[in-house]
Amino acid sequence: MRPSAVRLLNILVPVKRAVDYAVKIRVNPQQTGIDLNVKHSMNPFDEIAVEEAVRLRERMKDAVKSIKVVTIGPAKSAETLRTALAMGADGGIHVEIPESAPAPEPLGVAKTLRAIVEREKEKANVDIVILGKQAIDDDMGQTGQMLAGLLNWPQATYASKVVIDEANRVAHVTREIDGGAEEVKCKLPVIITTDLRLNEPRYASLPNIMKAKKKPIEKLSPSDLGVDLTPILETLKVTEPPKRVGGGKVENVDELITKLKEAGIEAVKS
Repeated sequence: MRPSAVRLLNILVPVKRAVDYAVKIRVNPQQTGIDLNVKHSMNPFDEIAVEEAVRLRERMKDAVKSIKVVTIGPAKSAETLRTALAMGADGGIHVEIPESAPAPEPLGVAKTLRAIVEREKEKANVDIVILGKQAIDDDMGQTGQMLAGLLNWPQATYASKVVIDEANRVAHVTREIDGGAEEVKCKLPVIITTDLRLNEPRYASLPNIMKAKKKPIEKLSPSDLGVDLTPILETLKVTEPPKRVGGGKVENVDELITKLKEAGIEAVKS
């Protein structure tokens, strides 16, 4: 029997619809961004976050009350939510924006997530927010840290292992750092961002995909949450990196030095 004093945990997992990781990225003709008329899927780091939330519930049995996923994006983003629901989440929130609207920036996303966390208090407090450490489209890696700052919650980033002590309401998170790993202890509620080595996301089975179609998705707009997603950064131009040119062979060191000097590269004296 679980002690009645131990409150069940509610987990929130933000997910993002991004260009599929296997797609070769191309700059659009206007040079304002990348070509988005390609296959999209859930951001891989967010997929790991969904998987970890489901595994926490499996490991902790009845200690996790609910897993809710949230996304910000156009109507097509609902597909991303359905994928997360098929993996094991209980319900979703879709903050819908127009197809033509620019992609929300990390600060705008963090403010939206803060508003959702505050809104969820009316039903049940959010205890853990698990999200990918970065999105593979912009690679900014800022949303989790900004959300922790806005909520004034502890944070554990780049997690490679997560253990929750529900009795003491403490998260033990092993995180990757330069040259090794460290373990941090954070009191709940907490923000956790996921690294690649945390887990291997499962494939959703056909029965779970069918069940996901019946799970609830609540639709909201930014104005419902009192947030403004107008970008504060301006992209001036997007171009592809210069193509690499072939190298050449030299017969000896003297020829190498001559070639370097012709290229305007001076030798550094030790």
